[in-house]
Amino acid sequence: MNAPTLESRLTLAAFLEQPETKPASEFISEEIIQKPTPQGEHSLIQIELCKAIDQVVQPQKIAKAFPELRCTFGGVSIVPDISVFRWGKIPTQPSGRIANRFSIHPDWAIEILSPDQSLTKVLRSLLHCSQHGTEWVG
Repeated sequence: MNAPTLESRLTLAAFLEQPETKPASEFISEEIIQKPTPQGEHSLIQIELCKAIDQVVQPQKIAKAFPELRCTFGGVSIVPDISVFRWGKIPTQPSGRIANRFSIHPDWAIEILSPDQSLTKVLRSLLHCSQHGTEWVG
């Protein structure tokens, strides 16, 4: 099979026009990568970690943890298991409600590695976050 030409590669804009997949797909380095379906242990860790983070940072409106939130920035579109945003950076609509699209990097990006998930691909996503302003990745 021939390698795709630059003209035939999917762009970020074209990727974002496609319907969402379940589980979520990410767009990194002009490649679509579908995340594995979260299993029980993964989901439990994700829920409990979001609750623990929010318990500390949400009451004082310091930050907010978001599970499985699409973040599009720096030419990629990723869905970290947990994204944490400082309160003042959370995108809002003119009405004041939280925006549906986050076109900025998270302040923290957390991935919970599943047994059938590629460590290399997860690290590539976290490295991209780190290179584009995310302060903490894990």
